[in-house]
Amino acid sequence: MSRFDRYMLSQLLVLFGFFALILVLIYWVNRAVVLFDTLIADGHSAGVFLEFTALTLPNVIRIVLPVAAFAASVYATNRLSSESELVIMQATGFSNFRLARPALYFGLFVGVLMSILTHVLVPASITRLAERTSEISENITARLLVEGTFLHPSDGITFYIREMTPAGELRGVFLSDARDADETVTYTAKSALLVRTDSGPQLVMFDGLAQTLQNGDQRLFTTSFSDFAYDIGSLIVPEARKRLSVDELSTYDLLFPSEENMAQTRRDEGNFLQEGHNRITQALFCVVASLLGFAALLVGGFSRFGLTKQIVLAITALIFVKLIESAVTAPVRDNAQLWPLMYLPAVFGFGLCLSLLIIASRPRLFRKRAAA
Repeated sequence: MSRFDRYMLSQLLVLFGFFALILVLIYWVNRAVVLFDTLIADGHSAGVFLEFTALTLPNVIRIVLPVAAFAASVYATNRLSSESELVIMQATGFSNFRLARPALYFGLFVGVLMSILTHVLVPASITRLAERTSEISENITARLLVEGTFLHPSDGITFYIREMTPAGELRGVFLSDARDADETVTYTAKSALLVRTDSGPQLVMFDGLAQTLQNGDQRLFTTSFSDFAYDIGSLIVPEARKRLSVDELSTYDLLFPSEENMAQTRRDEGNFLQEGHNRITQALFCVVASLLGFAALLVGGFSRFGLTKQIVLAITALIFVKLIESAVTAPVRDNAQLWPLMYLPAVFGFGLCLSLLIIASRPRLFRKRAAA
């Protein structure tokens, strides 16, 4: 690798790291706010919150990588052009195709990162996130220990505690059980403790009152107690694990779908092939984004007025490639035999980059045609 290649590649990598960090933080903050409201409000610890946010990071990084690569390519090329470094290199005999070599190296580097994410890290993180979500839904203690809020852990159950001491004592406990259509039982207690036993968690209430209301004749029976143990294991019906998602499967399983996997995910062959080939084309799109950001800014040559038009051209071209990608997704899902269409955006993008480099190499030809 020549000195110029190393110099330009270092510029691209530094800017790529900067833009990727900014974009990841923006996406992560938006996701973290939702997770914070959901997990912390349900009584889960900060450790669970950090674990969930960490598991969402691979998918967030996968989303921002192409955008960060494109932004780094455009910014670096614009700076090299404004400081006349590209003009100097062209004057020494470097062609536009030779100048594009660092951008190609950079795109391949980002493409490898994207491949690692899409084929390994993202499926693993989604699988683990689904497992932890299922485990959290069965955590009865965390879902009940919320102060000052009427909770409904299951149909017909209402639970409330006024406060919880640092020692774990519950004060001002209210529990209403209306699951039986014939009667409603309401328990109130000054204090209570959650105790784990071999048969499951128990709510031991102290100095309280049990009120049983017969729904038929509206007769009320009251019983005072000094201590009473209530089995809260039946309060919450554990949420079943959601069906397997195609995002959790390996790329091999997606490209060669089995009847078992399709039955578990309730998806057909078209969905499998679309997702599998999409993982491959995402890496190719990173290369296209890097080259497109560089090639578009070479069109028109050096200008003292900046490269605003070229930057707009690069953004428009990238959007057009993404539109093609969106257009081919639905046909492939409907008909698995059309899976080669998934590579059409990448082929078009590479062709567009090649065309822009050719146009940038022959500016006089197009100026003559315009004059004519």
